[in-house]
Amino acid sequence: MKNVFLFSGQGSQYVGMMNDFYENNGFAKSQLSLANDILGFNISNIMFEGPVDILKETRYTQIALFLHSSIIFDLIKSKKEFSATAGHSVGEFAGLYASGVLNFKDALELVALRGKLMFEVGNKIPGTMFAVVGMSDEDVINTCEEFNHPEDGNVVVPANFNSTGQVVISGSQDYLRSISGEFKTRGAKLVKELQVSGAFHSPLLNEAKVELEEKIKNMQFNDAIVPIYSNVSANAEIDGKRIQSLLIEQIVSPVKWTQILNNLKQDGVDTYIEIGAGNVLQGLVKRTLNDVEIFGIDKYVDFQNFS
Repeated sequence: MKNVFLFSGQGSQYVGMMNDFYENNGFAKSQLSLANDILGFNISNIMFEGPVDILKETRYTQIALFLHSSIIFDLIKSKKEFSATAGHSVGEFAGLYASGVLNFKDALELVALRGKLMFEVGNKIPGTMFAVVGMSDEDVINTCEEFNHPEDGNVVVPANFNSTGQVVISGSQDYLRSISGEFKTRGAKLVKELQVSGAFHSPLLNEAKVELEEKIKNMQFNDAIVPIYSNVSANAEIDGKRIQSLLIEQIVSPVKWTQILNNLKQDGVDTYIEIGAGNVLQGLVKRTLNDVEIFGIDKYVDFQNFS
């Protein structure tokens, strides 16, 4: 039996996240206090109390998700062997921590900077994202290529290949809203705008990429102790230098989640454990793979049952 730890991405956050761990586990309490000290503000209060409009701001959401996932990982890593890690978008940073590529402080600082930069660029360059359901990956790619005109400031690109028949597209806000119906005419069953603050995983985040790249290049990336399946390559990666270069591209590149899941299955992984907020990744595994075991650890009771 081979297990993979999957780490939750943006959209899975909720007010009250980690509060039950804080109240019942000394390590979780000390780790959240350490994070507050590193960050210079009280992220744990935002996680516990919100309000939801503050928690869902990208500059706070991404930190909250990383802390939720990384703390649970530290609590269970000695109880369950794992053969690989993978994380969806910001979840990849928890995967890098779990794989030993980044230490806790460096990973936290990178996530904080990433969230801040994405929040700022989103305020400066209006962008949005739409879920497209019922089209093949190839048809979505071809439609995006047909309507993508960056030379005119009209960007539309695939951003997340989430599961079979579910792709998220990203691009210029007004333009993407104006042409979203084209995906329906080409076979999509559903085209729905997502509540996001920017065109994530698109070239519209190039400005954020430049500053994040500088920070990434100045950090120590170790070789992975277990393979991490990269959002950018969809492959099992071990070499620290290569992981570093892939992470630089991640913020403007599509998340190849469907390909990651298929590659994990092909490589013999049969148990998929989502660590962190919510159950989104468990749902994506169910829609993509057959004959695998799936479960998640989000709340303290999940951790107790897991133990």
